[in-house]
Parts: sequence; C-alpha cells; structure tokens
Amino acid sequence: MSDPASVKAIIEGIEKFDAFTLITHVSPDGDTLGSALAMYLLITGMGKKAEVVCDEPVPRIYSFLPCADRVVLPDDAKGYDCVITCDCADIQRFRKTERLFRTAKHTMLIDHHFTNRGYADVNLIVPDAAAACEIIYDLYRFMDKPIAGDAAVCLYTGIVTDTGNLTYSNTTPKCIRMVADMYENGLNITEINRYIYRTVPYSKTRLQGFVLSNMKLEHDGKIGVATLTVAEMEGFGATNEDCEGIVDKVRDVDSVRVAVFIREGRDGTFKVSLRSKECADVAKIANKYGGGGHPAAAGYTSHDPLSTTIANVLRDAEEELLK
Repeated sequence: MSDPASVKAIIEGIEKFDAFTLITHVSPDGDTLGSALAMYLLITGMGKKAEVVCDEPVPRIYSFLPCADRVVLPDDAKGYDCVITCDCADIQRFRKTERLFRTAKHTMLIDHHFTNRGYADVNLIVPDAAAACEIIYDLYRFMDKPIAGDAAVCLYTGIVTDTGNLTYSNTTPKCIRMVADMYENGLNITEINRYIYRTVPYSKTRLQGFVLSNMKLEHDGKIGVATLTVAEMEGFGATNEDCEGIVDKVRDVDSVRVAVFIREGRDGTFKVSLRSKECADVAKIANKYGGGGHPAAAGYTSHDPLSTTIANVLRDAEEELLK
C-alpha cells in the first residue's frame, strides 16, 4: 500500500514544477519505460514540459509504446529542474543519466523494489506493488486522471512484463483488477501481447537457441547457468536486447531452482541475471555484489573474470538453497 504522505509529496512536486526529466534504468524493460512514459503523458497532459531519458535507445520490442520515439539519450537531454526516476532501485542504475539527477533542484522517485533505500528528496516506494506501473496507476487515480488510450498501453505493458504476463508470484488480485479495468475500457491486450511476446527477431531466436543449448546444470540440476560473451553475440548479429528472457527460459527447466544468466559487456564486466522458484532469495545474492531486485528476480554487475563470476554465483546460490 502506498504511503499517503509520499503520494501527497509526489503530487505536490508535480503541481509545483513546470518541467520534468523522467529517468529510466539501464537495460530498459517494459516497466521502467512504461512507467516513465505514463508519467510523461500525465505531466504533458497538464500542460507542463517533460522529457524521458534513457541511457540507451529504446529496445525494438518496446518501440510500439506511445511516445517511445520521444525518449532521448543523456547527451541530448535538457535536464529540467525536477527529476523523477521510474523503477530505478538505486543510483547505480542510471549510468550516464546520473549527472541529470545530481544537478536537479528537486528529485523524486517512484519504485517498487524492496532494496530501494530512498535516494531522492521525495521517495514513493511500494515494495508490495507488482510493478512501478501499478504505483503510477494509483497515482493517476489519486489525481483523478483518466486511464485510457496511450496511458493504459504504457501502464499495462509495465504490469504484464514485470509479472511474466500475470504468471509470476508477484502477481496480485490488485494488479489483475487493474488489467481488467483497462481491458474493460478498451485496451487491446491482444495487440500488445503480440508486440511483446509474439514478435521475435531471427537473430534473437538463433542466439537464444545457442545459449540454451550450452547451458550447464549444477548441484544435481538445481542451478542452471548460461553464459554469453560479446564475441558470441556478435557472431549472431545480435544485440543486448536479444538477450531478454534467456534467464527465464533457464528457470523453466524442470529441475532448476535457481537460474543464472551471465552476459559479457563491452567494457569487460559481466551482467549477472538471477531468477528463483521461491526456494531461494536471489536478491540477497545480488545485494552482496552491489546489485538489487526481488527475492525471485534480481541482478548485479560483476567486475571479476568469467570463471570467478561463475564460481562465486554457484557458491552463493548453493548456500541460498541450503537455508
């Protein structure tokens, strides 16, 4: 449940300032983009200025989102007085957009990660929300703004992508009722689901087949580990966004309780994505290395060599399973 004082402070900030910079996190997903664009529509609908800033271009899979073509890179951002971060658990998730946050006169955040300790002037954190878009759905209601058309597309996208199309353990009756409400008010969920789940580039299909065919099962099949190097990705003509969903497919293996996907970055670091089947808290593993997330879905960046990264995460995952 949202803290009434925080909700009031967010609304007061929106009413007070005339221009806003909305920040998304790196490796943008449906929730960070959906929540930022929903806020963009809310703010510009009030006759105010707003910009959505992302550290990298909008992934093809989310190019259908309303106003996605207006998302700008950090170097092209104006940097308005009030900054609102959307679905960003910590400042490390900003990268190049951090300067916009640091130089703003007023900062606010809207997030649902329980690992978020509150780094802005105003912090609206709702850990029991399935997605940041669920919080913004409530914000629309508090402000008596209609949830239809483009706003509904953005909010629905964030909710369904963060809940695995309403199948993950974070799915609640509340978010299902939100989806039902938007559906009853004309939202074309069939079309959006086709964009998100049924439109797959050939490069992604080939890449994911390669990665999954080389995954390893450890500790009696309870831990699944898949890896991908930059060279391997380039060999398929694939991009980072083609890697989305791989860790979930590792988790789908029947014996796997903890799924690990390790992807090399061009800077030599490794992005470690973690998933679990409710028998291990992978957020604890991620927190150990400066990352974050939820008990069933988390991630972090490793600065160690690949062999060390694998050894560390296997040890940590096994310890979690033994608890």
